[in-house]
Amino acid sequence: MLPSILFALAAVTTPLISASPTPTTGSGSSIRLGRRSLFPDDATDDEIKTKLASMGSNLRDKYGAYGSADTLSGGSKRRGIGQNQLINQNADTSYFGTIAIGTPAKSFNVILDTGSADLWVASKNCTTGCSNVPLFDSSASTTFKDLSTPFTIKYGSGGAAGSLGADSVQMAGFGVAGQTLGVVNQVTQKLLQSPVSGLMGLAFATLSTSRSMPFWQTLASTNAWDEPLMAFHLTRFTDVAAASKLEVGGSFDMGFTNSSLYSGDISYVDIPNGSESFWQIPLTQITVQGNTLNAASTILAVIDTGTTLVGGPASSIASIYANIPGAQEAGAGYEGYWQYPCDTTVEVEMKFGDGPSWPINPADFELARIGNGVCIGALFELDLAGSSSPDWIIGDTFLKNVYSVFRYDPASVGFASLSDTALSVASVDAPLPSASIGTGSIISGAEPMRPWFPTLGVFFALVFGLLVALP
Repeated sequence: MLPSILFALAAVTTPLISASPTPTTGSGSSIRLGRRSLFPDDATDDEIKTKLASMGSNLRDKYGAYGSADTLSGGSKRRGIGQNQLINQNADTSYFGTIAIGTPAKSFNVILDTGSADLWVASKNCTTGCSNVPLFDSSASTTFKDLSTPFTIKYGSGGAAGSLGADSVQMAGFGVAGQTLGVVNQVTQKLLQSPVSGLMGLAFATLSTSRSMPFWQTLASTNAWDEPLMAFHLTRFTDVAAASKLEVGGSFDMGFTNSSLYSGDISYVDIPNGSESFWQIPLTQITVQGNTLNAASTILAVIDTGTTLVGGPASSIASIYANIPGAQEAGAGYEGYWQYPCDTTVEVEMKFGDGPSWPINPADFELARIGNGVCIGALFELDLAGSSSPDWIIGDTFLKNVYSVFRYDPASVGFASLSDTALSVASVDAPLPSASIGTGSIISGAEPMRPWFPTLGVFFALVFGLLVALP
C-alpha cells in the first residue's frame, strides 16, 4: 500500500452482539469518510520528493514482510446491515472512520485498511508520537483485558510498540466483545495525525500479526450481517482547489451493498482457492491511451484501501508509461516513479478476471506536479521478492473510481460503476460526519490462537506513511 489513504470512520451507532442473540435486522448507518490534500499549493519540490519517497518505501516495506498465521473462527447469530460514513484526509491521501472501544464506549478515528488484518490504537500511556491524538484509556474500561503479550509493528518510516489487549469494539451497529487489539504506547513521530488514533485491518485472519480474528471477519463468519460482505465508496478531492484538509470521504457499508451508490451490476472476481489472506484477484489486462497490455493468467493484484498508489512490477510499469507521450523515469529522489507532461490527458483502464475494464480518472492518475509542466504519475514500480508476495497493489488511485465490494463467502472482490449520487457526495460544502456511540448486544471475539512474536508488520507503514504532515 503506497501512502495509505486513511479512513476516518465517523462513528455510527454500534450495537454489540451477544454470544447467543436473538436474530434481528439491524438498521443501516453510514460512516462517512473525510479527506485532505496530499500537497499544499506552496509545497516545495524537495517536500514533494521527500513525501513521495516515503510513500514508495512504505509500500515496499508493507508487502515485503508478511508472515503466515492461522485463520480463526467465531460465532454469532445476529444478522443485519450497517453503514459507516468516512472522512477523506489530506486530499485523498487517507480515509478514516469511527469505531467505539470499551465500556463505557469511547469513539476513535481509525484508518480502514483492507491490506492488513490487525486493530491498534494509541493508549493513554503513549509517550512518543501521540501529541494531540485522542488516546485510549484501558483503565477506564470495565471490559478491558490485558493479554500480557508484547505488540510491535515496524515499517519503513518508523514503528509502533505496546502490548495486546482485548475489549468490546463497536462499529456501524455491530459489536464484538473480547476483540484483540494492540494498545500502543510508542509511535514514530508524525506517524499519527489528529484526529486519527489508530488503524483497523480488514484483510483475512491469516495476515494478522496478533494471530487473532479481525473484527469484520467475526461478523461475516457468524452470520451477523444480512450478506457476508463489506463495501466502500471513496470520494475524490484531489482536483478540487477549494478543498480543505478534511472532507467528506464516502462510506463503508457492512452486510449490504448500497444500490444508491452504484449503477449497473456488480462484477465479482473470485479470490483464487487457498489465497484468502489478502483481497487478491487476477489482473488480466491494462489499457493505456487505447493500447492494450495483457497480463499473464497468474498475475494477482491486492485490492488495498489503505494504499494511495497503484504499484506493479518495474517492467510492467515501464510498458504502461511507454504508451504515454513524453513520459520518462523521474529523476534522482523519485526512484520508482515516472513523470509525464501535465498537459497530457492520461487514460488508463484495468481489467480483473473476466470482468469489464474500469477506467482511472486522469485526475487520480496525476499524483503531484513538480514544476515546469511536469507531473508525477500514481502508477509506481513495485518489485516484491518472495513467491508469496503479490504482483500488484491496487490502491485508492483506482478505488476512487468504483464502488468496491469485499465478499467473504464466496471469497471475492466486486466492482461497480459509481452512480450520480455517489459522484455528487464530493462537495466542499458538505458537513463532516460526527461520531456517535451506540449500545446493544455483543458477539464474543476470539483471542490470539498462540503466543505472538514480533514480526515486520510493514503493512501499516503504508497507511501511516501518507499521514506524515509536510512542514
